[in-house]
Amino acid sequence: MTEPEVSSLPALAFIGAGVMGRPMIANLRKAGFALKAYDRSPAALENLRSDGVTVADSLAAAVAGADVVVTMLPDTPHVQSVLLGEDGIGTLLPTGTLVIDMSTISASGIRAIGQDLASRGVDLVDAPVSGGVRGAIAGELSIMCGGSPEAFAKARPVLEGMGTTIIHAGDLGMGQVFKMCNQLMVGVHIQAMCEAFALCRAQGGDLNLLRETLMGGAAGSWMLENLGPQVIAKDDSAGFRIDLQLKDLRLAGEAAFEKGLPLPGLAMATSLYLEARAHGEGSNGNQAMFRTYDRLTNQA
Repeated sequence: MTEPEVSSLPALAFIGAGVMGRPMIANLRKAGFALKAYDRSPAALENLRSDGVTVADSLAAAVAGADVVVTMLPDTPHVQSVLLGEDGIGTLLPTGTLVIDMSTISASGIRAIGQDLASRGVDLVDAPVSGGVRGAIAGELSIMCGGSPEAFAKARPVLEGMGTTIIHAGDLGMGQVFKMCNQLMVGVHIQAMCEAFALCRAQGGDLNLLRETLMGGAAGSWMLENLGPQVIAKDDSAGFRIDLQLKDLRLAGEAAFEKGLPLPGLAMATSLYLEARAHGEGSNGNQAMFRTYDRLTNQA
């Protein structure tokens, strides 16, 4: 008789099945990984069951037998709670386990978590992503990683199941620094686009023609290509929410403050997004900064 084929892929636990985590889990399964998933939200767990995912009823059950634990959570306190909290998994992970945190959190926070896990013989890679929900669904995320070369090498086969651009940015925490830089530019690019559209509209210009023209020149950008049509149509539907954009800008601002860096573009973008949230738009897409400019220029 032929012996059954044994997979060489590590067994995974995936913690966090929100709008990003759910498609990331789906792509890991397509890539052949056996995994168990957990989320504190009953609705998220039901979504996973409907997808055919093996669901755990607790964090402890999710990580039992896992070689690699992937976390995709909203903010620093959530990652700290899951990995180091009273009911967290830090004390449950055997020596040699690899944790890949794909959340966007503070660089200093992930470094502190890494020190704690290292004392238990557990490796950590920070691997925040760019590409949004569309990138997560397509399996085409850009993934920025921090950690030791050895831990990154172990993480790479897992990351390849979710992304197409995977870079090792440096030591633990540097993935978060790269992501902060990405989000700083995202916020400022959206600001510049909304500002240019406001000027063109005030002068009676054709915004669709403006966008087409700008796309062919030095002002062309991913934001102009992908979010420009939504801004022109005044479509505030969420791919990446204003609240999350503000969280990422806050992290960048905190990192800048730690180093005493004046970053006026970051400060301006943060203020404009705060204005949007003050008008109840936190759950809208981050391109909804156009409403801030509508108010500022009396073009609503």
